[in-house]
Amino acid sequence: MKIVVAGGDGFCGWPTALYLSNKGHDVTIVDNLIRRKWDQELHSNSLTPIAGIEQRIARWRELTGRSIGLYVGDLNQYDFLRTVLLQTKPDAFVHFAEQRSAPYSMIDREHAVFTQVNNVVGTLNVIYAIKEIVPDCHIIKLGTMGEYGTPNIDIEEGYIKIAHNGREDVLPYPKQPGSMYHLSKVHDSHNLMFACRVWGLRVTDLNQGVVYGLHTEETLLDPVLVNRFDYDAVFGTALNRFLIQAAIGHDLTVYGEGGQTRGFLDIRDTVRCIEIAAEHPADIGEFRVFNQFTEEFSVLELAEKVRKVALDEGLACHVSHLSNPRVEKEKHYYYAKNTKLKDLGLEPHLLSDETLRGILQTAVEHRSRVLTENVLPTVTWK
Repeated sequence: MKIVVAGGDGFCGWPTALYLSNKGHDVTIVDNLIRRKWDQELHSNSLTPIAGIEQRIARWRELTGRSIGLYVGDLNQYDFLRTVLLQTKPDAFVHFAEQRSAPYSMIDREHAVFTQVNNVVGTLNVIYAIKEIVPDCHIIKLGTMGEYGTPNIDIEEGYIKIAHNGREDVLPYPKQPGSMYHLSKVHDSHNLMFACRVWGLRVTDLNQGVVYGLHTEETLLDPVLVNRFDYDAVFGTALNRFLIQAAIGHDLTVYGEGGQTRGFLDIRDTVRCIEIAAEHPADIGEFRVFNQFTEEFSVLELAEKVRKVALDEGLACHVSHLSNPRVEKEKHYYYAKNTKLKDLGLEPHLLSDETLRGILQTAVEHRSRVLTENVLPTVTWK
């Protein structure tokens, strides 16, 4: 298949592009490289040294003989996007190309506006360009489990049957997003659903949980191919922050009580889920939703898992609690369905001590690169 991976220089996009290329697909990366600029803005860095995108792609070709195309540009520039689609004519368009950090979107008004304009307009441009140029192309859109929030009922996969005043209907599952970033994803979902209903596009919306892990089979082939590892309080996940804190001898800082529960998955499952979606496309006019996660953990459970592995590695490690910078429930019911990808062949990698140990050892190896001033939160919701 001819597959465009938008956002292919990022944490999820880069290993996905390599994985799909390794599977024999004709892959093209589209990226404006802004994620690297955000490191400069935030005075942060990837824990792992990462090569430039051109160097990465060239090394992949040297190692495998497989070519990955590259267009450097912004999805918010419609003429650029049209050119990409006219020249590539993809069968699938994998859309990772959004500002993905909740804290970044909550820094101030400017960052909230940027996040929503960048994400929503970029996705609208994708919708219109595919409608115009390759209407049969399957859009595989990275959504987020954060669209749902933490309702006091089970979270279904995209839709829920409602009985009201003696009548029934199947409706989109109610959304309770927790940040300006998560709100942008909700807007994307509504726009994509409209495009399927009105123009007959085909879309798979992957409501992804929090991704952990560093390596895939492909990124392990060579140091030039290594993936980025975000650890700061703006782009780093709670698990990444705990692993870094353990590596540098810092307390593992849990926000509030630590009962916040979310869905998680291994980066190796992320790339496999994209492959599954591409191999089993949505029907014409179908807006299909998969909940893309494999396990659920609370923040405190993650901290205790990291603490155990760190102690086994001889690292002194303590758990402490910070005042929560976010506005969120710290005790809540959480049970989400996630059967559709498994039914299509996903065999999950579960979070093991071995997996945590491997990431922690990488963190220890590169701990001299850690900017300690970025380990604690500076962005608050209030």
